[in-house]
Amino acid sequence: MPVLPLRVLVLEDHLFQRTIAVNLLNQLGCETVFAAANGAQALRTLREVGPVDVVLCDLHMEGMDGLEFLQRAANAGLVHAVIINSSLTEDVRRAARTLVPLLGGVLLGDLSKPLAIDRVESLLKKYLEAESAHPTFRASNIAAGPEDVRSAIAHQQMETYFQPKVDLRNGNVTGVEALARWNHPLRGVVSPAVFMPAVESCNLLNELFFAQLDDGMRLQCEALKRGYFLNIAFNLQAVQLTNVTWSLEVKTRLANHGLNGAGLTFELTENDLMEASSTCLENLVRLRIMGCRLSIDDFGAGFSSLQRLSHLPFNEIKLAGEVVRALDQESYGRAVVVSTLALGGALGMTVVAKGIEIQGQHQQLLDLGCTQGQGFLFAQPMNQQTMLEWLKSKPK
Repeated sequence: MPVLPLRVLVLEDHLFQRTIAVNLLNQLGCETVFAAANGAQALRTLREVGPVDVVLCDLHMEGMDGLEFLQRAANAGLVHAVIINSSLTEDVRRAARTLVPLLGGVLLGDLSKPLAIDRVESLLKKYLEAESAHPTFRASNIAAGPEDVRSAIAHQQMETYFQPKVDLRNGNVTGVEALARWNHPLRGVVSPAVFMPAVESCNLLNELFFAQLDDGMRLQCEALKRGYFLNIAFNLQAVQLTNVTWSLEVKTRLANHGLNGAGLTFELTENDLMEASSTCLENLVRLRIMGCRLSIDDFGAGFSSLQRLSHLPFNEIKLAGEVVRALDQESYGRAVVVSTLALGGALGMTVVAKGIEIQGQHQQLLDLGCTQGQGFLFAQPMNQQTMLEWLKSKPK
């Protein structure tokens, strides 16, 4: 059997279950498999052997439980992706699935016990395909610190990629989302999961954002010359909006490029919005006055107050990718989609589904009444030149 180029850790306190999991991963051809009986032992192992690509993680253990381990491991850059493997009830596992991305991990899937080899193989191959589609550093290959990030920005190694949003009914492009990538001279394109923590700690969020904004405006101008109007969406954090002049800087750059605010969308996660300051809200209102769109990102993954959201000046809701992935697994996913579509309709807000990867998800969303989406099924993030070439194949 071909070797899977993966470093995997099995975290399981039951000896028999741990042995089965290790043997299964070896049978699948994983390059290196480590094992630990509890969270503390797992952290010690990772500090000795270095980061892993995937952890197969139980949740309920004596001492340090699975969630505490994942939080510490993710903060230390020791784990990239997570497969939950637990016998806990569905409602507890659902909550854990919500928490994993918030703790800094990438959730590959949730497998109940006993493990099925075909399910594990499918998730590991999914991980490798995603890594191949997005050439990034594996966690074991790089740790980005403040000086690395400052140098990358100073040497213009930070590049803006764009992922299309499409009309699910006909495939027409409705806009693109701007995404930061580090184009490292030696190691290739680096995921924001690697460098964004350092960007935040260095207070460089706005410096990176305004560089992205200029890149997006240049793409928009070039697309307009070719007959395409592209709405460009940018990710924000509420902390960036604590300066009352922030929106004025956006207005100035729009004028410099000869554009208007109707071509821009700004996305903030629902959790980030729950603690938005009055200055943040002032900037958001100013953006709406300028004609910009505001989008609530990763909706359904957090713990928002609907009353709070209804008083914010937003006109788009983006369903979290984990909600879309749950469509095939449980009624929870369908319930969130249906209720969000109803909420969007009542508040006059567009609903966009993120993370659409397979045709079945596309069709289910259409059947439920969702007409806007983005994901690998339609297009991967691409740089400006590739984006313009890709547009040639699409109707204007």
